[in-house]
Amino acid sequence: MMAGNLYLVPNSLGSTDTDDFLPANFKPVITGLRYFVVENIRNARRYLKSIDQQIDIDAITFFELNKHTDAAAVPEFLRPAMEGSHLGMISEAGLPGVADPGALLVSLAHQKQIRVIPITGPSSMFLALMASGFNGQQFRFSGYLPVQRNERIHAIRQLERLTEEKNETQLFMETPYRNNALLADLCSACKDQTMLCIAVDLTMETEMIRTAPVGWWKKKKPDLHKRPAVFLLGNT
Repeated sequence: MMAGNLYLVPNSLGSTDTDDFLPANFKPVITGLRYFVVENIRNARRYLKSIDQQIDIDAITFFELNKHTDAAAVPEFLRPAMEGSHLGMISEAGLPGVADPGALLVSLAHQKQIRVIPITGPSSMFLALMASGFNGQQFRFSGYLPVQRNERIHAIRQLERLTEEKNETQLFMETPYRNNALLADLCSACKDQTMLCIAVDLTMETEMIRTAPVGWWKKKKPDLHKRPAVFLLGNT
């Protein structure tokens, strides 16, 4: 028996119209799937309905993969594909497997020789990098910085040093309710002349992308509370 495919299905960064980012030729493929691995079942059901109101949600089997999932349970999620059915994976936002627990499932799929098919979609990391004006050939995504302030300050200074020494763009993010604290630490830890880009609410009507020296941000701090954001340090 030939194994099914694992489709990596992009999700919205905030836009409510899937026509804005989802390739039209993949929509019937996605809505035809009957097995999905998702971060949050309720949100995934709502998202699939937004793609096609006529989809039979009750006919779909969902497996939940998030930071609370026991890694030992993940191989079983691939059983439908091993038995010949196609399988989809949906992240909470953006691209599955990027700053996302789904990478584990993809790794296991490769081990089991299941074909992995990524579907193009929005990535906050790359949208921010594109719009920053920073070096797009040498960059590093550090994900979430440490929660403890002294460790976070140390990490920020290390990233600033890499920017200066290697002309390497540094990308990182924070849980939205801690954005203002991260911005305060960036303003405290970095030199005034260090360039900082903040990309917030990407793809939404409230989108803001601005690159300026840290010294400028000290005087013009925006309220980023509970707004999805990407932070970048770089050179222009």
